[in-house]
Amino acid sequence: MRIGVFGGTFDPVHLGHLIVAEQCREQARLDQVLFIPAARPPHKLDRELTRFDQRVDMLNLAIAGHPAFRVDELERDRPGPSFTYATLEELHRREPATEWCLILGGDSLADLASWAKPRRILELATLLVVPRPGTRLPPLDALRQAVGLPPDDPLRLQIIAAPLIDIASRDLRRRVAEGRSVRYQLPRAVEAYIADKGLYRR
Repeated sequence: MRIGVFGGTFDPVHLGHLIVAEQCREQARLDQVLFIPAARPPHKLDRELTRFDQRVDMLNLAIAGHPAFRVDELERDRPGPSFTYATLEELHRREPATEWCLILGGDSLADLASWAKPRRILELATLLVVPRPGTRLPPLDALRQAVGLPPDDPLRLQIIAAPLIDIASRDLRRRVAEGRSVRYQLPRAVEAYIADKGLYRR
């Protein structure tokens, strides 16, 4: 099995996320894509997130009907911040024969050296990197040096060509709070769920 790991807060999940996941599935020939919502992202500890179960509900609504997409709640009860290396280690422990691929935006690749145990991440997964609007990918030699990857160790990385859809969850939350339209930026079922639960309202 070759499985893509797509982590994030997904607060809320939107069409940009789904386009990235589908392009990674097709171009990297993934058998599955796991959407793994973070319980406590280390870079967002100062922000109150929508409840974990509600973010899971929105993900399940968004991917309904796609046989290769699945939501995994392994972060739900894990104590402490949701570190990527720890998530990958847990996935390897569960399924050691699977080839794991980590889906990243180009902006995240540029920040990878500042993540917890970035070299361990590169040992555990192939990186599937999707360029983001307005960001440039770092030179790979500089990335290797920044994370301490020896010259003889392979840097497993694939660039994924995807439409550059500039949708941000924070902008969607702000739009809902201001009573503005989010139509066609997230799945209709997710839009209806947000309205039904009164999420993101001031």
